[in-house]
Amino acid sequence: MGSSSIKDSTDFFSCQLVAIPYPGRGHINQLMNFCKLITKKRSDFLIHFVVTEEWLGFLASEPDPGQSIRFATIPNVIPSEKVRAKEFQAFFDAIMTKMEGPFEYLLNQLDPPKPRAIIYDSFLKWVLGVANRRFIPAASFWPMSATFFTVLYHFQSLVQNGQLPANPLENGEHRINCIPGIPSIRVADFPRELLEGKLKRVIEESHEFVSFAAKADYLLLTSVYEMESQAIKNLKKELPCPVYPIGLSIPPLDIINGHSKDSNNNHQFSWLDAQPEASVLYISQGSFLSASEEQLNEYIAGVGDSGIRFFWVARENRERFVEQLNGGGGDPPYNGLVVDWCDQLRVLSHPSICGFWSHCGWNSAKEAAFSGLPVLASPIAWDQNTNSKQIVEDWGIGWRLKESNDGRLVGRGEISRILKRFMDSESEEVEEMRRRAHEIGDICGRADSECGSSDREIEAFIENVSK
Repeated sequence: MGSSSIKDSTDFFSCQLVAIPYPGRGHINQLMNFCKLITKKRSDFLIHFVVTEEWLGFLASEPDPGQSIRFATIPNVIPSEKVRAKEFQAFFDAIMTKMEGPFEYLLNQLDPPKPRAIIYDSFLKWVLGVANRRFIPAASFWPMSATFFTVLYHFQSLVQNGQLPANPLENGEHRINCIPGIPSIRVADFPRELLEGKLKRVIEESHEFVSFAAKADYLLLTSVYEMESQAIKNLKKELPCPVYPIGLSIPPLDIINGHSKDSNNNHQFSWLDAQPEASVLYISQGSFLSASEEQLNEYIAGVGDSGIRFFWVARENRERFVEQLNGGGGDPPYNGLVVDWCDQLRVLSHPSICGFWSHCGWNSAKEAAFSGLPVLASPIAWDQNTNSKQIVEDWGIGWRLKESNDGRLVGRGEISRILKRFMDSESEEVEEMRRRAHEIGDICGRADSECGSSDREIEAFIENVSK
């Protein structure tokens, strides 16, 4: 896979679009999946997918997106974007200040006619100004939940109107009942970053993300209407732009059928195939933010003590996990597999998997919902607290491992007890949670199917852009 020239022939295509994601794996995957859905429906649409030079290299091993999606590149915002977790503020500042100029230059290289729309990640708020200056419609692609969008949209007014408790971090169980479209929500389910009053800049920037998105020509929500109906209904009524809940933006057919021939991948599925049906807990704490060293030690010890079957994605910490679970050496006494990477949605769809212990990033929350799996929620930061609330309270398909904002360490004994309960197939409580998770999975499947709610919204957006 390579980057096509921006001057390649466009004679075959009736409509050009430009798509630009925030330079992060979860953001890129979601927008790419949406672009694939568009070109699957309209093969005469050409989409220029804009990534940094480094990300083009990262994507080189991915399946070819097809002739209707062409990669175009802009320079890296920092020397190596792999360090963004350690230098996040510098990385974020560079995205806000160094991408706009190269992106405008790239637009100047496009053959006529000009794009019918620029689809951009909502966190790249400056794209709206670029689109407005060029009289190109802008479609803001929101990569998180509609509920979280609503929380951010109204948070400033909650602060200004004194509707939060005086010491929010110490009053996590206090409930807020005045956000339109949101069922009763605990203060602990807001992002801790917003509750820390000293981070005024975070509050202001968060409000800008959603207020700029509301000023776009279209707002695209990566959600299923039936899963967040009240929040989406309210946003459709409250915002001045058309709002389209376009579905989960995940590639179910690619993942379930499988495309990787990697030997590690084959080993993983050989191990899963050998496990009893609905007996394995999938564990992944995300690819960006992670738990503290102290908490991670307790997680590892708790899993080892519980004796449950597990499939754990440890990323760069694999050797450490294996050594600690191993008790210092010898054959593994634990009943699981530790890997540094996997095809997550394909693993979640495997019949041996019966649950997901997750940090509750929006991508993982959606993939758990699509796969019909209950979730053990241990959020770390940002939208993960709100997503955890949706999983546990709104959808009824999970348990909280800990209170999101109290900062306490969850000990290995408590972890072991919760894991044993969560994996107890004889428990009526667990059986009901699994039944509800299957229902949610069916809802997601129907929404994405032909003439389902998400499919209709995508068609409506395409029709609007085509005009």
